[in-house]
Amino acid sequence: MSPICQNARDVDGFPVRGLAVTYRDRARLDRHTHPWAQLVYAASGTMRVSTPDAAWLAPPTRAIWVPGGVPHEIEMRGTVAMRTLYLAPGGADPRLSDCRAIEVAPLLRELILHVVKLGMLDTDAPAHARLEALLLDLLADAATVPFELPLPTDPRAPAFADRLLADPGAEASLAELARAAGASLRTLQRRFLAETALSLEAWRGRARMQQAVVSLSNGAPVTEAALDAGYQSPSAFIAAFKRAFGVTPARWRGSL
Repeated sequence: MSPICQNARDVDGFPVRGLAVTYRDRARLDRHTHPWAQLVYAASGTMRVSTPDAAWLAPPTRAIWVPGGVPHEIEMRGTVAMRTLYLAPGGADPRLSDCRAIEVAPLLRELILHVVKLGMLDTDAPAHARLEALLLDLLADAATVPFELPLPTDPRAPAFADRLLADPGAEASLAELARAAGASLRTLQRRFLAETALSLEAWRGRARMQQAVVSLSNGAPVTEAALDAGYQSPSAFIAAFKRAFGVTPARWRGSL
């Protein structure tokens, strides 16, 4: 059982608890579930959070909200200083019913770190009750950011998706990746479009943008991030990144 899952179950009676853990690069928390909702946040480093339906990236300016009962797994990209919060079953705001990536504004970041430092919030303490109410409001009102990568459910598609997620910048063609996954390219094109609303090309492009975020979050120069994401031309990479996120890679990295 995941230590996070075990710890969350052991503290009945507290509406919010925090946990600080540092993980090495590529450390993985295998798929698990727990009744507590979880805010997955890293003060440094990047995490990939996956559910049966989608995968998200959580660099230091973003967090992933996972409602209670949703199976999920977490993979570390670089050394990760995880600062995560759990909200007790039944206590979550109904506005927080879906998984999503959210913008971590400075006030929310400081509140997360403060709750983690406290360890637990006790509603018998008026100051703690106010912190809980503020936390729920900030989470519910936080902007959703475009870090979601929907995952296909067709049995023929996961091997293909896994290969792309493992190495988004690979130079192999989509046809080559499809053959390696034991499926025809045409079949995968149909299934991805039907199940993710993205073409294979668009899905691969979004996976590459996620890889670019990992590289930039870990301090890579723009040219290196472009190569990691499979772009031979930095100018093409910058244009694609700006289309995806609304800012250039350099400006995005400057916001970390």
